[in-house]
Amino acid sequence: MAAVKKAPVDVVIVGFGWTGSLMAMELASSGLNILALERGENRDTYPDFSYPRIADELTYGIRLKLFQNASKETVTVRHTTQETALPYRRFGSFLPGDGVGGAGTHWNGQLWRPLEADLKMRSTVIEKYGADFIPKDMTVQDYPFTYAEMEPYFDKFEKICGAAGQIGNLNGEKVEGGNPFEAPRKNGYPTKPLETLYAGELFSKAAKQLGYHPFECPAANCTEAWTNPYNVQLGVCNYCGYCERFGCFNYSKGSPQSCVIPALKPFSNFELRTQAHVIRVNTDSSGKKATSVTYIDAQGNEVEQPADLVILSAFQLHNVRLLLLSKIGKPYDPQTGDGVVGRNYAYQMTGGIKLFYDNDNWFNPFAATGATSTVIDDFNAENFDHSKVGFVGGATISAAFSGGRPIQQMGIPKDAPRWGSGWKQAIKDNYLHNMNVGSSGSVMPYKQCYLDLDPTYRDIYGQPLLRMTFDWQQNELKMTNFIKDKAEEIVKVMNPKHYEVGFKTLNSHYDVRPYQSTHTTGGAVMGDDPRTSVVNKFLQSWDVPNVFVTGACCFPQNLAYNPTGIVCATALFAADAIRNRYLANPGPLVQA
Repeated sequence: MAAVKKAPVDVVIVGFGWTGSLMAMELASSGLNILALERGENRDTYPDFSYPRIADELTYGIRLKLFQNASKETVTVRHTTQETALPYRRFGSFLPGDGVGGAGTHWNGQLWRPLEADLKMRSTVIEKYGADFIPKDMTVQDYPFTYAEMEPYFDKFEKICGAAGQIGNLNGEKVEGGNPFEAPRKNGYPTKPLETLYAGELFSKAAKQLGYHPFECPAANCTEAWTNPYNVQLGVCNYCGYCERFGCFNYSKGSPQSCVIPALKPFSNFELRTQAHVIRVNTDSSGKKATSVTYIDAQGNEVEQPADLVILSAFQLHNVRLLLLSKIGKPYDPQTGDGVVGRNYAYQMTGGIKLFYDNDNWFNPFAATGATSTVIDDFNAENFDHSKVGFVGGATISAAFSGGRPIQQMGIPKDAPRWGSGWKQAIKDNYLHNMNVGSSGSVMPYKQCYLDLDPTYRDIYGQPLLRMTFDWQQNELKMTNFIKDKAEEIVKVMNPKHYEVGFKTLNSHYDVRPYQSTHTTGGAVMGDDPRTSVVNKFLQSWDVPNVFVTGACCFPQNLAYNPTGIVCATALFAADAIRNRYLANPGPLVQA
């Protein structure tokens, strides 16, 4: 049966999360006919996230209502090319979003700018330590732009979110109380920092005693009444403890629903179609121009949607898969190193220490946001000398509370009973008297870590699943063990009753079962060279210039920080290039 063909539009946006909504908003004033296609259902603050229905941990936190259904589409996973990849049947390690808002609905809200060294990691390491310091199998790259180029777009996105924080570097001048390692900022944060929790006070005192530099995590959890650049009013966060895995009922956590969609609705030249699952981008006979996308609608019909410009704004894994299914860009071959699509896949390295105190120390974990944490950046990226540690990269160390939910956030000692009266007593004894010191670390890319199409397994539409070949490498395992020692040093000064260390060892392998982060990156890397990147600095496909690709799939490697700040700043940067350069002269954009 032939696909139903729709009337052409000027722009089709695939995926309607953060980058899709920002792209639509930034281009809407151009008068172009814009269509956004979202594979999931429509969701808005009201009624979908209304209180108290959203504060349902079983539905949203455990049964994952806002996330991709793995029975319909998943990824297959293996550690090495010598293994057979198997389908990931229940998401645990990472949680791809589904529906309007995507991962921008359920994230915690930690909102970072990259360090200057993060953007020029390869050249910085070579300049400091020599080319031989980089392992032979590591494919680390520089980003194709400087921090200074991107600074106005970081600033704009923070204003869109009403971001909370304390400036640490104003135009090169260090400011007390902020992150002394951050790159220079032109402006302060829109709203004041989040409150410092008791756990943060203990951590901060110990870190300062050891000569480190604690500060409050920058957050997309608005702390004061704020009207953003789109004239959308944001509410004040009430520390409800239901950020991660949940939509915000209070219009205060940065999300497409809170910050962008209300301003987009009045535009008559914008249309959103939900339950429209895009399965490929179609090109003309030359393969150099996209002509349409094909999607499956809610009734199971195959629909062709013609468009002059295609913007892929889905989740990182989905963008890479769409490129492979659409034959846009040459697939990466790990044996030869040729090809680019699927190259430089990376994840994030985490660890933690659980601290237990006596009944005189009260933490009240339920009064928190997704980003309430006190952080040190002393061992992140190139903020310290790597010459004797033997690895590239680093991590943040923090004391964080994101809530005290009754199922997933019951901190009890590992030797406590797991059921019955003993379990209940352990909860009673420890719920209000424990905290965590955790780390979030960078992960470099490697020749042997990549994404491609699985030769065996398919989704419900008969298309190959995405195959992930990934394992921890010695560089990151060395890094996290170094960070473990630094974190434990702080914990000992904090003097808990006892503590339990939860860091990976030098023999650890990637385990898909426990949640770690949804910060998957790479596969459609941005760069200056078509031989090592899929898109240019404007996120424009080298091979098909009327296709743009947004999101963390464009990262050359993964940072220690959460990716949302760079994801959205680069989307705003690309939207600016489309609006002011591409529309006047469609074709490849020349990089300065």
